[in-house]
Amino acid sequence: MSEWHYGGQALLEGVMIRGRTAMAIAVRNPEGEIVLHDEQLPDAGKSWKTWPFFRGIFGLWDTLNLGMRALNYSANVALGESEYQVGPAQMAGVVAVSLVFAVALFFVTPLLLVQLIRQNVAVPWVQVVLEGLIRIGILLLYFVAVSQMRDIQRVFAYHGAEHKAVNALEGGAELDVASVRPFPTAHTRCGTAFLLLVVALSIPLFVPFGGLPFIWRLLSRIALVPVLASISYEIMRLGANHFERPAVRLLLAPALLLQRLSTRQPDDDMIEVAIAALKRAVELDTA
Repeated sequence: MSEWHYGGQALLEGVMIRGRTAMAIAVRNPEGEIVLHDEQLPDAGKSWKTWPFFRGIFGLWDTLNLGMRALNYSANVALGESEYQVGPAQMAGVVAVSLVFAVALFFVTPLLLVQLIRQNVAVPWVQVVLEGLIRIGILLLYFVAVSQMRDIQRVFAYHGAEHKAVNALEGGAELDVASVRPFPTAHTRCGTAFLLLVVALSIPLFVPFGGLPFIWRLLSRIALVPVLASISYEIMRLGANHFERPAVRLLLAPALLLQRLSTRQPDDDMIEVAIAALKRAVELDTA
């Protein structure tokens, strides 16, 4: 079993795995070949990025930044197009826009909807709970909606392949298709689980601000997103490290259940791609 917590992201006809020192990408091109690409992580050795609660914030940024770059690369390979490298400034802009959209959809929109009926719900903490339930509903509807798209279904299948490969590595199995295939498509450190934790924990975190004027409640929703990300990351990490305990399994059951919307059973070709990316990431870490 690896001491490093490998994780990654599904791409267009491929998988990205983030290791300790580098990220590795494997994509199947139109000719059916697996194309490998890797990049060293320039800040991998900075210890302050591994501090508890800080690592959640930096991990979220790294996930978005690396994920966008990997997605751009996979699109070029999968479509057989010439590679176009997005510059750092452009990538930062894309990530910033993505974060603004996510905050607006999952945090500002529920607050605005509750504000419309605020006069009919007099108790502030009830308003916050209602807002949280709307937030969870939006998350569920988002996954249901995107899961109906054929191209996204293939990405979700690669998501399942990524989880199978990582589960196999952590379970001490051989990294070949036959050995990886039986492993589950759900994983405790999945980004889907992270999102569910964020929206669920927003309810108790926002309760103390329920009685404030609207502008302060709005600012609290935006300003506390990094705090939510940090707490959620630590809980998810702690849960993954103690998943063998029945109480932890029970607490994480909703997050694992939600992954049925964001993963699909992959075919052997997809599993082969995920294995190639994971093997390359492990190879780079042990070189």
